[in-house]
Amino acid sequence: MNPRLTLAEVAAACAADGCGLPMPPDTAGGGHFSEPWQAHAFAMVLLLHERGVFSWPQWADTLARHIRAAQAQGDPDDGSSYYRHWLDALEAITIAQGIATADQLHALEHAWADAAQHTPHGQPIELRDGG
Repeated sequence: MNPRLTLAEVAAACAADGCGLPMPPDTAGGGHFSEPWQAHAFAMVLLLHERGVFSWPQWADTLARHIRAAQAQGDPDDGSSYYRHWLDALEAITIAQGIATADQLHALEHAWADAAQHTPHGQPIELRDGG
């Protein structure tokens, strides 16, 4: 596998099949994720690891550093922000591995927010070309 994926390739792979991870049931029914974005972030990490972009020790170190930094800044460490740390670590490792730049991720964040704002309730959010 080619460990040098582009941000567009990662997004396309996840859009095609949800990164290979089915959406979990509602947490009230015993699911592991309370929001769909948490499952997507989890799945993207699995996809990137499977593609050889980083090793599990690299991922564990990156995630642990983000959790420690958040705790040092007063994170309550009650589990409520775990997937926020997961997402922050995912962003950091994609930048470190050359998949995306901070500017690209920032632009993508704004494109998703804009698309979500302009998507009717109940419809899937779709990014326009270039988003």
